[in-house]
Amino acid sequence: MTDALLDAVQRGTDVIDLGRELRVGMPQSPNHPQFWHTLPRRHGDMTRADGGSAANDMITMGTHVGTHIDALAHVSHDGKMYGDVDAAAAGVGGKYVELGVHTIEPMIRRGVLLDVAALKGVECLEGGTEIAVADLEAAEAAASATVSEGDVVLIRSGWGSKFPDGAPYVGGPTGVPGVGEAGARWLAERRVHAAGADTIAFERLAPGTGHALLPAHRVLLVESGIYIIEAVDLEGISARGWGEFTFVLVPMPIFGATGSPVRPLAVRSR
Repeated sequence: MTDALLDAVQRGTDVIDLGRELRVGMPQSPNHPQFWHTLPRRHGDMTRADGGSAANDMITMGTHVGTHIDALAHVSHDGKMYGDVDAAAAGVGGKYVELGVHTIEPMIRRGVLLDVAALKGVECLEGGTEIAVADLEAAEAAASATVSEGDVVLIRSGWGSKFPDGAPYVGGPTGVPGVGEAGARWLAERRVHAAGADTIAFERLAPGTGHALLPAHRVLLVESGIYIIEAVDLEGISARGWGEFTFVLVPMPIFGATGSPVRPLAVRSR
């Protein structure tokens, strides 16, 4: 018995890493605990009788830092999470059993890149720009890949190019480009499985307002059961011109958590 997927892998694949390196001091939302990495034991701190030595690590971080996925437990509205789950009752015991990140199955799905920045011929959109439905539809046409039910849609604003700069990536006074409520409804109507972007909060952040209003999170997570992936590195896939690909993502199965760091991949056969 032959397996078509295994055959394709053995013939060779091209892989683009869509995840950000986790580094101390990297830009992140101020609403979440920062990433920290240290070495409790370095080589030479303890040496075995045969001369061998080992180093080890310790990390602390929020689950919504770096490239990460939002579980459906991450957001509630008027006291309810997706599926009309009572948010307060669900959090008793300190774990979101029903909608935590451990409930997200590994993703091997069709991915579609909507490269809005490339469509508009700019390195990145201006801070606070709302990506309109017309922009999404034009980028979809440019990708020659119709968004379909079950897809993972990645939206590139070009803002990810600011990630190495630190604070400018977070936005603050400038705001951050992204979809608004209308764009989120467009995605929900197409019944996508997950939606991601190269920005810190996926959706548009108005200048000077931070995370005060997040209507796209409400539409996708609470109303539609669609996962959100944030801080995706889309510069490489844009440069390669991939509009359609196999998308691979496996969250850490942290029981009851509201999110997980991830290292998503875009894969194509050679």
